[in-house]
Amino acid sequence: MLSTTSGRDKVKTRSGTAGALLGVALLAGIGCGPDPSSARGMAERFLDAHYVRIDLQASSQLASGVARQKVEGEIALTRGVEIDADTRQPKIHYHLDDERDDGDGAMRFVYRLTIVPEDADRFERQVLLTVRRTSEGWTIGNYEELAG
Repeated sequence: MLSTTSGRDKVKTRSGTAGALLGVALLAGIGCGPDPSSARGMAERFLDAHYVRIDLQASSQLASGVARQKVEGEIALTRGVEIDADTRQPKIHYHLDDERDDGDGAMRFVYRLTIVPEDADRFERQVLLTVRRTSEGWTIGNYEELAG
């Protein structure tokens, strides 16, 4: 420990070692998510847009068929409601519970969402996502929320 002129103590680390360890940790975290062009990557892009960021327009662009109709219905219900930096939003964490190949270019994923509101008890929901392969890539074909 070093003492400063004000009498406060400081911990001194070797910046080369600490900086290198931090750099390795950051680089290791970059490649941890699924490939964004994969079915699972599309599922998680949708979860991030729809549930984490509450960006219905962005989630609509990732959806087709029934899923797009559902999102557009939610957009209609929330028309005129502004979600901005001042809006209290819950913290959402999710993890994959199940993954199934439905054949014919479709995958089914079940995610468990933990929802932590600012001023209420946390709760959980499951989201069932059906992801379909199209000529343009993967799209969300349907989603359904289930009680956790």
